Order: sequence, then structure tokens, then C-alpha cells
Amino acid sequence: MDEVQVFLASIPWWGWVLIGLFLITLRDILQKKHTISHNFPLVGHLRYMLEKIGPELRQYIVANNREELPFNRSQRSWVYASSKRQNNYQGFGTDQDQYAPGFIFIKPSMIPYTVPDNHPNKTQVDLVPCAKVMGKYNNRKRPFRPKSIVNISAMSYGSLSAKAIESLNKGAKKAGCYHNTGEGSLSKHHQHGSDIVFHFGTAYFGIRSEDGGFSMEKMKALVDKHEYIRAIEVKLSQGAKPGKGGVLPASKITKEIAEIRGIPLGQDVLSPASHSAFSNIPELLNFMEDIANNTGLPVGFKSAVGKMEMWEELTDLMLEKGTGPDFITIDGGEGGTGAAPPSFANHVSLPFIFGFTQVYQIFAKKGLANRVVFIASGKLGFPSSSIMAFALGADLINVAREAMMSIGCIQAQVCHTNTCPAGIATQSKWLQGGVDPTLKSERFYNYVKTLRKEILEITHASGYEHPAQLTMEDVNMSMGDNNYTTSLKEVYNYDKVPVKFDGVEQLTLESGSQLIS
Repeated sequence: MDEVQVFLASIPWWGWVLIGLFLITLRDILQKKHTISHNFPLVGHLRYMLEKIGPELRQYIVANNREELPFNRSQRSWVYASSKRQNNYQGFGTDQDQYAPGFIFIKPSMIPYTVPDNHPNKTQVDLVPCAKVMGKYNNRKRPFRPKSIVNISAMSYGSLSAKAIESLNKGAKKAGCYHNTGEGSLSKHHQHGSDIVFHFGTAYFGIRSEDGGFSMEKMKALVDKHEYIRAIEVKLSQGAKPGKGGVLPASKITKEIAEIRGIPLGQDVLSPASHSAFSNIPELLNFMEDIANNTGLPVGFKSAVGKMEMWEELTDLMLEKGTGPDFITIDGGEGGTGAAPPSFANHVSLPFIFGFTQVYQIFAKKGLANRVVFIASGKLGFPSSSIMAFALGADLINVAREAMMSIGCIQAQVCHTNTCPAGIATQSKWLQGGVDPTLKSERFYNYVKTLRKEILEITHASGYEHPAQLTMEDVNMSMGDNNYTTSLKEVYNYDKVPVKFDGVEQLTLESGSQLIS
């Protein structure tokens, strides 16, 4: 025994390295699971390593500034610089092909809007409350005018880490945003002071009855306990995987998440594809009205867009009954943070601009557009994209992945694996360790403040006081080879319904203490 110990002790460090490499080589040759590793022992591991970090390598080495998807380098750089209060300008002109089909042009006025000396935007430059009030038309007991036109989209605790949720909520409080909970229910990490939109899907997390259905008693108790819940959103579908239930991999389910959601540990959570509380449009309307009557809050729904027959049915019933959703979130098929099969993420449901315009046309045609607050969602967290959405008829912008980038997301595209290197979309305690909510909340605040400021600057350049005043004639789209541009009104063959607007100062007075001090 002593001789063996002496022999082992005599082996130099590089000898142990060689032994380790030999054992790995031997294992590679003997295993049959991975052909590359068997045929090219040891060296084959490099292929898997490079494949694993491919998105990161392409970001920094291969792709040019405008090439990547979902967000290219220029877009990410703007978010990062804005969140850190760095220089987010660009020099030497545009690097985009302005003659490409679909390119957006915003029309400036020869004489821009001048902010008067006594205007609220003189002291708080980025103060932009919503021009509409959720629940006003339907006479809800607790109507809600969002303080900010830019807010946090539905991202659940579970999909995102505890520290990411805390960072966003603290930043939202400072920025005056509301924070949509996503379908993972309300956690303690959502409770740092911002307004909350409580969002639930087919699994009814946080408001589940014993048999897994919807519990009105739990919904009422939740709203009564938390005054900062300002609206309730029913998820019909989302852009990443419409018509398919949510997916939370077992690797991301902690004891805390299981308790909040009322689910078991150690297995994937697959939400049903459809609701058990309703099965058709009339039942959906009755369901939302029942929630509104029991809670006093505005109630709306979130949906991706596909077949239009049910939207026609919905609007016909709204005309017949004189009631309906207080707000509607249109989610683009561009996808989002959630795990989804590629076939769904890539091909199921319409992108935002196609889906939104088709839905809005129906509401405009039937005289219902001003009964509803329209919330736009789908890669709109940039000034020009937001302006386009407002011109099309949106009243609010929800941001998700852009919000994640503002607090450190590097677009590694591993949200579904629990290995997010930035600690944003993971439940790993170690990976979350690098997320400082005090710092990251400030960065989210800076991003939202910059986005609102630039939206407002473009609005003023177009001759208006508030983005709600933008029309479809204020934005043109390039039609490609003929080098002509055409207004959004001509492209999509409808006209936005004017929003009643008496000035930002009046919005501030009407909202009172709701607005940021």
C-alpha cells in the first residue's frame, strides 16, 4: 500500500492530465451514443462545445450589426447603452437599407410641437400616461389609467429568476410602470411597490380550486389582500406558442415556485391548451364580467391572432350586450421568453403588425375601438417600433425581452434550459448570484425612461403632444422595388379611430396621485 501511495505521489501534475485525457479517449471509443465522439475521440468534444456556445460566438464574431434575430447587435446595443445611461447615439448616418420593402418612415412636421413652459413635460420629460382609462366605458368600480405608456409584459416567476423579477418590479416602481405577473401567479418578488396586472392562464396558478379549475373565492381574496393589483388579464394564447399550454421544465421548479403555483416538484408543468372555465366566446365574456363584478377591477385578455371569425363574434356580442373586455393585449407571433416547440414559435400565429391591424380593423368598423385599451406586444421596445404601433391604434406598449436585456440578458437563447448565463431566466442560485436587484432595477428604470423620452421626442417632431395623437398618415412604409413609400392607412386599408385627448396636463389632473410625483 505504501508503495502505491509513493508511486502516485511521484506522478507529476502533467502526468495526471495525460491519464485524464487517456481515460476520456477510452470512454469515447467504447461508448456508442455519440458518433462524432466515437469516431474522433477527445477532439470530437470541441464540436459539442462550439455548438453549445454558437449563439454567443455569432453575436460577437460572425454576425454584422443588423443580421441577427430575434434582436440584432444594434438593437441590443441601444438597450444596453440606454439602461446604463451611456451614449446611445450613432454617427455617420444610417446603416440600414431604407429602400427595403417594409422599411418604416416617420413623417416629421415642418414646425414641431413646442412644449409650453408650464407643461408637465418641462419638469418630467418622460411623463407619458395612457390616453385611455381601463374600465371607464364599462363603469368598473376601480378603473385604472396606467401612468406609463411602456410597461412590463407577462413574464412569470419560474420563467424568470427571483432576482430578475425583483429587479424589474423595483425598476417599474421608480419608472411608474405596471408589472404583469405572467401566468406563474403573484410572488413576493412582485411585491416591491409597482402597480400589478395579475395574469393567469389555463392552469389558474395562484387561483386554483382543489380540482385544478378556477376559484373565484381565491381571486377575490387575492385582489382584496393586494391593493396594488390594478387589472386582471386572462391569457387565451401567447405569441410564442398559441393553442398550446405553457411549459415550465422540471429543472426550473423550486420548492418556492411549487408552493406559489400549487404544483408538484420534480416534473415538467404543462398547462392545458384550453380553459376549463369557458369554452366559447359568449362564455368568455360572461367569465370576464363575473370577475369584474366580483373584484371591481378592469378585466381584459391577451391573445395571439390567427382566424378572425371569433373576433367578429366577440365584437358582435359586445354590441349586443353593451359590455366586453376593458383591454386587449395583442401578442405578436414573433415569440417570447417562454419555452416553445420551434414549429409553434416559427409558424403558428401572425406577427404583431399583421395580427394587430386585422383585429383593430374589426373594432374600428363596428365603432368599438374607443371602448377598449389596446396593448401592443411583440418586439416593440424601441422608439420607432413603438411609434408605428401607436399610429396603428395601440394605446400601450408591453416589453418583455427588451426588459430582460436591460437587466443583463445577452440573448444566449437558453431560456428553456435553466442555464441562462446572465442569471435572468434560470432558477440556479449560483447563476442568479450575479444579479444585483439594486443595480439592475436602476438599469431597467433608465431603459424605460429613455424609451419614453425618445418616443415623446419623435411625437413632438411629428407635431403632436402625445403619441395617442399619431395617425396612420404619419407613418409611411417602403414598398420596395418601385422606391415608393405608402402610408400605413393605404397599406392596411383602414383608418385609426381618433382618441379623445385634452392634453398631458389634463391626464395628470384626472389621474391625480396615480401619476409619478
